Amino acid sequence: MAAQHLLEVDNIEVVYNRTIQVLRGLSLVVPKGRIVALLGSNGAGKSTLLKAVSNLLGIEDGAVTSGAIRFEGEDIAALPPHALVRRGLFHVMEGRRIFEDLTVEENLTAATFALSGRGLPTPSFDRVYAYFPRLYERRKGLAGYLSGGEQQMLAIGRALVAEPSLILLDEPSLGLAPKMVEEIFTIIARINADEGVSMLLVEQNATVALAVAHEGYIMETGKLVIEGPVDKLIRDQDVREFYLGLGGAGDAKSYRDVKHYKRRKRWLS
Repeated sequence: MAAQHLLEVDNIEVVYNRTIQVLRGLSLVVPKGRIVALLGSNGAGKSTLLKAVSNLLGIEDGAVTSGAIRFEGEDIAALPPHALVRRGLFHVMEGRRIFEDLTVEENLTAATFALSGRGLPTPSFDRVYAYFPRLYERRKGLAGYLSGGEQQMLAIGRALVAEPSLILLDEPSLGLAPKMVEEIFTIIARINADEGVSMLLVEQNATVALAVAHEGYIMETGKLVIEGPVDKLIRDQDVREFYLGLGGAGDAKSYRDVKHYKRRKRWLS
């Protein structure tokens, strides 16, 4: 029977350096064809979760110490990162991580490594350029000379070349101007709608993340504190106040810190 969810994270715990626990009993799912937003403040453990899914924890002396992660119904604990990419799981890491000394086109060519052994034809990159016309204009130039927004486009374009069924996106809005953020998130939504690619989207910018996501989770200090469909989240008073900046009128802002402290205690209890 086919897996109900493309990605299942089941009650995992993550420890760094054998002593520092970062994730605590965390569970979430990414349904096929959906965008799931994972929100939270700095240090909540969002990027750690993505690295656990893509099996990159080992390079930072981290490990999943309990629980299970399943992709397309299969436990992937023993699969190295390159094998996961070839199975259709692509991680677009925070900070873009492009090859700055290669051209845009050479960066896209490098991503064709993910197609090895999958019986897929070498792509022409036309699909990438259709989503990101700026990359076509800059295709012969060095990637290091692209703007931050263009580099983010290239990072997502490389993911598309790999023909993924699931893309992990880590802070795609980081360091970008608001207009560029809007453009990139519009394209993210288009890719999901046109290609049926599922996405697990880590973001601190809750407004843009919830604008494109179908479901969402919010993390605090290594565990989930609230989850549900986006329509439910944007009606939640805590989410509206702490993440969307839509608190009550009048003098509500004057005691926000007190309310924040009390609600965080309730969430973390």
